[in-house]
Amino acid sequence: MEFTIKTGEIAQQKTPCILMGIFEGRKLMGSGQAIDQACGGRLSDLLSKGDMDGRIGGTLMLYDLPNLAAERILLVGCGKQEEFGRENYRKAIAAGITALHQTRAGAALCTLPELARDGLGLYTAVRDLILTSEDKTYRYGRTKTQDQQAPTTPLHTLSVWLAEPADQAHAQTAIEQGRAMAAGVKLAKELSNLPGNLCTPTYLADQALALGEASAALETEILDEADMAALGMGALLSVSRGSRQPAKLIVMHHRGGAAGEKPVVLVGKGLTFDSGGISIKPAADMDEMKYDMCGGAAVFGALQAASALALPLNLIGVVPASENMPDGDANKPGDIVTSMSGQTIEILNTDAEGRLILCDALTYCERFEPALVIDLATLTGACVIALGKHASGLFTQDDALAEEIIDSGLAAGDRAWRMPLWDDYQQQLDTNFADMANVGGREAGAVTAACFLARFTKAYRWAHLDIAGTTWLTGKEKGATGRPVALLTQLLLQRSGVIPH
Repeated sequence: MEFTIKTGEIAQQKTPCILMGIFEGRKLMGSGQAIDQACGGRLSDLLSKGDMDGRIGGTLMLYDLPNLAAERILLVGCGKQEEFGRENYRKAIAAGITALHQTRAGAALCTLPELARDGLGLYTAVRDLILTSEDKTYRYGRTKTQDQQAPTTPLHTLSVWLAEPADQAHAQTAIEQGRAMAAGVKLAKELSNLPGNLCTPTYLADQALALGEASAALETEILDEADMAALGMGALLSVSRGSRQPAKLIVMHHRGGAAGEKPVVLVGKGLTFDSGGISIKPAADMDEMKYDMCGGAAVFGALQAASALALPLNLIGVVPASENMPDGDANKPGDIVTSMSGQTIEILNTDAEGRLILCDALTYCERFEPALVIDLATLTGACVIALGKHASGLFTQDDALAEEIIDSGLAAGDRAWRMPLWDDYQQQLDTNFADMANVGGREAGAVTAACFLARFTKAYRWAHLDIAGTTWLTGKEKGATGRPVALLTQLLLQRSGVIPH
């Protein structure tokens, strides 16, 4: 979708549709009052008939209002004015975009940011408009021959109306950064929604190479199983042994900072399909285990966004990619493997494989002497039980890093919630036969998984995001959300100092 900025008298804006918000009690604000005045009170007269009361998410399309250059006016309910905040703002945008898709407008002029700017600021209001609009217009179609629900006239242009021409610079920055962030989210969705027979570790590696070819600031290298064996990645390779698809370690470098500047490293779990291995999962909903690579997909999205914006920092994305299958050579409960760090691991449950591929990738990151490392993984069902689908679980012993990640999530509307990572939990990983077990029992499963990873991250600042509850939806709305690309991109923008104040 194309996003532009328009200024000037709202009544004189020539457009197929003006998207405008009203509050409960049929309150018109700013542009709405100007439109009502231009059309001689006709808008107020229509509202008095009661077809639109301003409740959040309600819509009403009006045609042929006098003295307006616009063909249509789409009214969107924004709820009570005193309760209007970011959540209702995003709901109003989503309702408006959905309604526009049921028309043949194709393009629209949106005035909604004027309602949110006092609480959010213009930059955030415009960026949220872009992110929400792109989210509502995204449709997966890679493996569909036809889409019966596709709009007849897709929305191709959305313009932002500004009452003050002086606001154009901030709004333009919001558009540029919002588009890059939204494109990263879309890439993560596309990769995650692909079925496991198409999106294999090799396919992911090829996509990383393609990203590198598309950007001069991005370099990609792929380590194959022989390379990983030479490095001693026994934990990672033990997972791929059960699959006919060879594992790959994908490493992407965005070199936007000064030479020698310590990089930010993002590590994403890339299990392109997880059957559970010998500890096989139940058949119900196993199809959703194609989403076990959403952490890796989010790293792709964040790297693409950083590259598109030419962010002035050094950034590295590391994605260990594998399948977890129940082959005759697969891991067995009770097997002991040696990680790249030299620590031994007793595999009590082969379905706890994500931490096995991550631990070697985290050890590999030591060579970069990173400023910080953030890993993100669909690691535990326990985190879904703890936090549901609203917040990703955040684990770190670094208070300053925790605050930075939480603040980035709030600013991006992609929240994380800090969970404990106390040494008290480490004893649950004790075993008689190795340095550690790969699971710590039913209690605090998300915490003990993070405790496991912590044993491989002592050389640098580190945080872990468990995104199992946030990165895809189940049921009727089944599909990837693209989270936490927005959080990660926000953190990178803040570290780059390129967000306007």
